[in-house]
Amino acid sequence: MPSLKSRFFYYAVKRQLRKFALRGGTLEQVRAARNKSSARMFPAPAGVLVQPAQLDGCTGEWLRPTGAEAAAVVLYLHGGAYITGSCHTHRGLAGHLALAAGLDCFLLDYRLAPEHPFPAALDDAHTAYLALHAQNPARTIVLAGDSAGGGLALALALRLRDSGHPAPGAMALLSPWTDLTLSQPTHQSKAAVDPFFPDTSTLSMAAQLYVGISNLAHPLVSPHFAALHNLPRTLIHVGEHETLLGDAKTLAVNLQAAGTAVQLQEFQGMWHVWQIFAGRFAEADSSVRQLGTFLRASGIKV
Repeated sequence: MPSLKSRFFYYAVKRQLRKFALRGGTLEQVRAARNKSSARMFPAPAGVLVQPAQLDGCTGEWLRPTGAEAAAVVLYLHGGAYITGSCHTHRGLAGHLALAAGLDCFLLDYRLAPEHPFPAALDDAHTAYLALHAQNPARTIVLAGDSAGGGLALALALRLRDSGHPAPGAMALLSPWTDLTLSQPTHQSKAAVDPFFPDTSTLSMAAQLYVGISNLAHPLVSPHFAALHNLPRTLIHVGEHETLLGDAKTLAVNLQAAGTAVQLQEFQGMWHVWQIFAGRFAEADSSVRQLGTFLRASGIKV
């Protein structure tokens, strides 16, 4: 049974997103509004040092918990349907995850569509990963990402595998968007209870802006269509009340069928990337704590 606090936040989020939808605005205005509100509502948690930085020309932020373990590092890829999202919107979530893992985390501010369509975001993630590895050859790199960032983390792992580069130690995926063709039944069946995606119009528009002239079914755009063998062990968290539930569940089945170690946890009554409210209610704290423990255990070699 979801907690009373989580139910309060669920309805508050649903109401606020409805207001935003009615207000409209250009993509630039939406980005600016989300950056401003998120920076105020979701700051880095106490005990995490924020340091703007670059990795081989790719901008982002280091989120460094006090007393972080030096053996591993997290590369975090934010959500936002590939058209929004930034360090401002995800500093809080990535910071809480870094704190839970006890690991330094680089939050990548990758390029967004439509100004920079596929494969720009993937190129940035790849460049940042290789720079991290070059600068820290003895440290294990683990990947984490939410929504589009979860799909991007998976695409990065696929590119690394196919190019023969060192593999990540693990992946923690929060409600990953893996099927940009929107073929999963939950894209329709969960729309009524999903505060973010009450219909497919937003995701469909974002997918088209991201893909540019490429194919929506390209395996590095929609890893749902990729061969998933020889990938790092993966933990997936997803909410019961979200249209991307099918993406997560199908991914878990396909990873397991390909011989990749995977765990899936579906949280009752939770919505898309509820973990951003870490520190505010129990289900967000529980998910972040589990994800952090998984990344720490996967990154530190005994």
